[in-house]
Amino acid sequence: MTRIFITGSADGLGRAAAETLLDGGHDVIVHARSENRLAAVKDLADRGASTVAGDLADPEETRDVAEQVGRLGPVDVVIHNAGVYTGAQIMPVNAVAPYLLTALIDGPRRLVYLSSGMHRGGRADVSLLRSGNYSDSKLFVTVLAVAVARIRPGVVSNAVDPGWVPTRMGGPGAPDDLRLGHLTQEWLATSDDPEALTTGGYWHHRQRQSPHPATHDRRFQDDLLAALADLTGAGLT
Repeated sequence: MTRIFITGSADGLGRAAAETLLDGGHDVIVHARSENRLAAVKDLADRGASTVAGDLADPEETRDVAEQVGRLGPVDVVIHNAGVYTGAQIMPVNAVAPYLLTALIDGPRRLVYLSSGMHRGGRADVSLLRSGNYSDSKLFVTVLAVAVARIRPGVVSNAVDPGWVPTRMGGPGAPDDLRLGHLTQEWLATSDDPEALTTGGYWHHRQRQSPHPATHDRRFQDDLLAALADLTGAGLT
């Protein structure tokens, strides 16, 4: 049995992944952005999922989420699923929170970061950590996934493009298959398939693809990690 923490699991792809992983007998920790929002995962808690709450747009609440997870005991996998598409919370939720949780949660053997095909339109400029758009944020989290694979050789770290799927964020007219949208995260989290145990990849529907060229630029990786450490006060080793 694998213990898996999934951010942003009150709805959408995160919830779908939590349901499937619970069906598979795994020990799942689900997350909602507030105590009130935990009502949306009561059925998952009734099935045995543990729950944590905190707004990932707020660094202090993100730190508290990491502490809540730590109190539940060691985790094997973190799926950094939470994300927003518009507004001032884009960078804090999509890029800063995954970094901070990676720095603060000890011990996961596997890390999965939700990217997007739109990351290819992102700009490789760390000054955008305070003002960037959705594409920029998804480039940064993709770079983070690959940088973690490099600096933590004992950890399997990958980024996933789930596709444009019919969630609340994607909208009802999204053309991609919802099941395929969360299948790759689950596979990377739990499978012993040799491909699922590779690290530093960018995946779409269980196929490894070529990401934005900046993703594998070590200088940009280091610049991004340094900027995130400066912003959060938490170093990543």
